[in-house]
Amino acid sequence: MYIGLSVYILASIGCAFSHSIGALIALRYVQALGSCAATVVSVTLVRDLFPVEDNAKVFALLILVLGASPLIAPTAGGYIVSSLGWHAVFIVLTIICVLIFLCCIFWLPAGRAPDTSLSLKPGPITRGFLSVFLTPQFYTYSLTGGIAFAGLFAYVAGSPIVFMNVYGVSQKSYGWIFAMLSIGFIGSSQLNNILLKKFKSQQILGVILPAYVVCSLLFMIASLMGWLHLPLLIVFIFLLLSCVGITNPNTAALTLAPFAKNAGTASSLMGAIQLGLGSLISVFISLFEKPSVTPLAIAFLASSILSLLVLKLGSRQIKYQLNYSK
Repeated sequence: MYIGLSVYILASIGCAFSHSIGALIALRYVQALGSCAATVVSVTLVRDLFPVEDNAKVFALLILVLGASPLIAPTAGGYIVSSLGWHAVFIVLTIICVLIFLCCIFWLPAGRAPDTSLSLKPGPITRGFLSVFLTPQFYTYSLTGGIAFAGLFAYVAGSPIVFMNVYGVSQKSYGWIFAMLSIGFIGSSQLNNILLKKFKSQQILGVILPAYVVCSLLFMIASLMGWLHLPLLIVFIFLLLSCVGITNPNTAALTLAPFAKNAGTASSLMGAIQLGLGSLISVFISLFEKPSVTPLAIAFLASSILSLLVLKLGSRQIKYQLNYSK
């Protein structure tokens, strides 16, 4: 984590003082590498420091940062850019990361001791990733969560087009709408903590994913029929993001539950799946030249149906493995 944060801080300073698009892109790439290290370690520490039965609750709190940041960032960044210019964004990021670094040094407890039996050569690392991915509980819940989470990326990529180009919302009004809709995602992830007092993560997923499908289907129908006025659009997206917000901490906890020794490998692979699927759906949104709500509706519907399908099919493999091992 220290190395990752250091790389991020240095790259952010470089971005703040860059004067060419090539240098900015290269430094942003390095900045992303640093942030990946910190993200993977933070998720791994949940598995290291808390009992398995509490993981879903802790992940729900972690979602406040990991999930909320891509929702809050455009609004906050917009105000910084309009007031101080784009270079100031990276100065702010540098200051935030320095504060996080200091918090890690003084207040963050250490995780498990390093496992010196593990090799850092490409072959053993590749076999380790493959071993983790082929575990039925991992691929079932990581793919379920990753596909559902792709709906969030679709929203982030498509909402500016929908709100500003289709509905003619101003930049300032869009910022407020974006911030308000973030409450659906963030608030639902915290509502999950209340649900976990009475229900298991598997039970919650068994209800929330069908609800996600129903909301997505109604959203698609309303889009195709031309029924979506602005308030109804906001209600639909609020409900859809709420479904994703409840799904994510439960799938993350269930994904990492079997891995006490390989939690770091499982965490990094889970993050790669989420971001990879998110980037694909963002590309899909960008392929449509004509501004429309339909691409966003298609993305949400595909995300919901595929995530539910993977959960149903994968759950059978998990039960088979448990019965076979007995």
